[in-house]
Amino acid sequence: MALGLVAGSPALDIRCPGGQGPIAMFPSILAPGEKIHVIHRRHFDHEPHRHFVGIVNDYREGVLRMTGNVYAVDPTTYQFIRRPEQRTRVVSVVSGEVIVNIIPPSVDLSKITYRQEGTAVRVSDGSDWHLDISEVGWR
Repeated sequence: MALGLVAGSPALDIRCPGGQGPIAMFPSILAPGEKIHVIHRRHFDHEPHRHFVGIVNDYREGVLRMTGNVYAVDPTTYQFIRRPEQRTRVVSVVSGEVIVNIIPPSVDLSKITYRQEGTAVRVSDGSDWHLDISEVGWR
């Protein structure tokens, strides 16, 4: 069964034969310029928590190139600290080693902070937007 493709914006409009109507599909799951929050998986308890907040430079075949800042837990205060230097990183999003959260375009990445909220950590830029990260035992 062949599908007919009709170009649309920003998604492709795929029309199924038999009159089932269009199905929206994005040409890429991550788009250049999109803001993201990436959590790196820890393999051992003593490994530091590492997060990355930045912008997608490119995404192809499961590989993400991104530019932004690393956030890591200070082992003495248990607070997330932003590393001041911007970095460009390349990671595989299909490896199971990272969780990628999409951040709304209105979020100011330079104002991102982490705050303890009960058993979770809340990521916010001080606006109405926030991302709750449920990591029990994150210390």
